[in-house]
Amino acid sequence: MRRTLSLALAATAVAVTAIPGVSLATTPDTVRWGPCPEGIASPRLECSTLEVPLDYRDPDGRQIEIAISRLASENPSQRRGVLLTNPGGPGGTGLDYPALLAGSGLPQKVLDSYDVIGFDPRGVGRSTPVTCDLTPEQQARRNFPPYAHTAADVAREARYARTVAEQCATSRTAWMLPHTTTANTARDMDRIRAALGERKLSYLGHSYGTYLGAVYTTMFPKRGDRVVLDSNLGPGGYDVTAMRLFARGMEDRFPDFAAFAAARPEYGLGTTPDQVTAKFFDLAKRLEAKPVQGIDGTLFRGLTFEYLYSDATMPLLAVTWQALEKGRPLPPTLPLPENIENSMASRFSVICSDTRWPGTVQDYQRDVAVDRLKYPMLGGSTASIGPCAFWPDKQVEPPVRIGDRGPSNVLMVQNERDPGTPLAGAQKLRNAFGKRATMVTADQGGHGVYPFGPNTCANDAVTAFLTTGQRPPQDLACAAEPSE
Repeated sequence: MRRTLSLALAATAVAVTAIPGVSLATTPDTVRWGPCPEGIASPRLECSTLEVPLDYRDPDGRQIEIAISRLASENPSQRRGVLLTNPGGPGGTGLDYPALLAGSGLPQKVLDSYDVIGFDPRGVGRSTPVTCDLTPEQQARRNFPPYAHTAADVAREARYARTVAEQCATSRTAWMLPHTTTANTARDMDRIRAALGERKLSYLGHSYGTYLGAVYTTMFPKRGDRVVLDSNLGPGGYDVTAMRLFARGMEDRFPDFAAFAAARPEYGLGTTPDQVTAKFFDLAKRLEAKPVQGIDGTLFRGLTFEYLYSDATMPLLAVTWQALEKGRPLPPTLPLPENIENSMASRFSVICSDTRWPGTVQDYQRDVAVDRLKYPMLGGSTASIGPCAFWPDKQVEPPVRIGDRGPSNVLMVQNERDPGTPLAGAQKLRNAFGKRATMVTADQGGHGVYPFGPNTCANDAVTAFLTTGQRPPQDLACAAEPSE
């Protein structure tokens, strides 16, 4: 779960226009469940596929496939509907997510209340996939640009970003690019709802999945039942603001690791949080000058950011720093997704198609100059230029504007020190929703609250909402609780 979230990282903006969604006349009314594809290990999980329009303005035109899964309730007397899930991204596969949630502590009364539904969004995994023909070297670059110390660094990265954008625009799946958006994925979700014969859809989305859920409940306000958004992006989704906000998230979260490492002198990273923080900048500078075991300064910053997603990976982060410091063999890293090329390509497709990104090198040079001072740990990277700056200008519809019109059926849940989706963005989404939402914040760090985190106050609030429909009467701040 956390790996999926950390690789894919967040979300984007999309649109409510004259194509509201689903024509029931052309929507299948039954799903034939069967065995899941090879690699989906859970014996209880069933799978199927659904055809949806590539372009919802032409519902009878070219169709693409959406792969879906079901973890059926084993207590029919308590079953109240379906709970559609999304693990984040964009670019994250979700077919096995119901089983992963069940294995991660999703309460039995929630499993009894719903058929838990997973799906690979359009462009991803076992749904009709997209590609950018990324080379192994490009895949190794991952999601963040190299840390830019100067304007010349940004200009140099622009050449690489343009190359990737051109590869995506000329790949064999370029025909999908204008239609691989969050709005169309939301329309696909409503097709899934209709195909399952459900009048309404409950939803649990993490990270980028919060933006997808916000878009769905904006586009289809009367078809959402109980909507849970966990680890929230701002109302603009995965736009340039969200990308820059990663650097804020790093600064919010890093003190937790600094305290952890300082309390354990056996790591040799410092005996005070300030010393551990200084060690970060020292290692980053040394690795930029001379990489160690394939780890350069940018990858060091990225690995540190990624391992801050969970308290459970802090020991691994400390040992990794120790190995880089002492020249020892690196510990095993977290495994990459099976198809990192598709994960990256689908992420580019969504975030670049959803919203308009700044289009000049000077825009990014200015942003880097600001963020490098404001958030020195990561700001020179996350504010720098990427492929979206050179994306083909084929935007089909404007971004969805998240607002307060619709039923009050949204529960937001959020860690206070989340590196991937910082509290600052979540608060903006909460304000945009107005009376539609209630937000529960937990005084803990990391990415992902329910059911992964230890905070029983926050977890109980979500379980109560999913099983009874009752939310806290007002926004709730949950105090820190022991992690053991």
